[in-house]
Amino acid sequence: MTTFFDFLHVNKHKTFRPKKKFPVGTLRYNLHKQAQATLHAGLDLKHAVKLPSNENFDDWLAVHTVDFFNRINLLYGTISDVCSRESCPTMSGGARYEYLWQDGDRYKRPTKLPAPMYVNELMEWIELRINDEHVFPVSVQMPFPSDFRQICKKILTRLFRVFVHVYIHHFDRLLDIGAEPHANTLYKHFYYFVTEFNLVSPRELEALKDLTGRLIPEKAPKS
Repeated sequence: MTTFFDFLHVNKHKTFRPKKKFPVGTLRYNLHKQAQATLHAGLDLKHAVKLPSNENFDDWLAVHTVDFFNRINLLYGTISDVCSRESCPTMSGGARYEYLWQDGDRYKRPTKLPAPMYVNELMEWIELRINDEHVFPVSVQMPFPSDFRQICKKILTRLFRVFVHVYIHHFDRLLDIGAEPHANTLYKHFYYFVTEFNLVSPRELEALKDLTGRLIPEKAPKS
């Protein structure tokens, strides 16, 4: 049986782009390594997302936003061969949720796009921001912009919609490649982080209320 890791090895080209990394030796690289070590040590995810004492929240937010971008991009890459313009003509999460794309540039008004096109636009839109040192500064000598938290909220909200589409429309694919446990761990990590710091609205989170209630019963959004 093909495992999730076998699938990733064979399908590396299906991910959209190289992982964004913090330069070795920088404060944010060290904070990223600290966060990863905490996860690998098996600490409860609910506690792993809490801001370490004496750390700056914007640094913590930057590290996690980049990490979630990398990991959710990879997750979508594992199901991208079954997510096509024909199978997914809209970026949706079942009959109740449909997401329109707007970036203020090529798409000045909310526009209906096929799911793979929406996700590609989204990942490119995020990548432009996390690679812009005026938005995600590499050096601690350079301050974060005044709207940094709002930018991250928008990034994380839109990344949540990828979870919605993958879980509702491509859950069978996750099961087929043995990716469900990995997806669930990623979702739980993401959910604990964004709810710890109120980064994604409860209204958005409603789309995966049933999944949340199953994986994180004590934090399921209330109707």
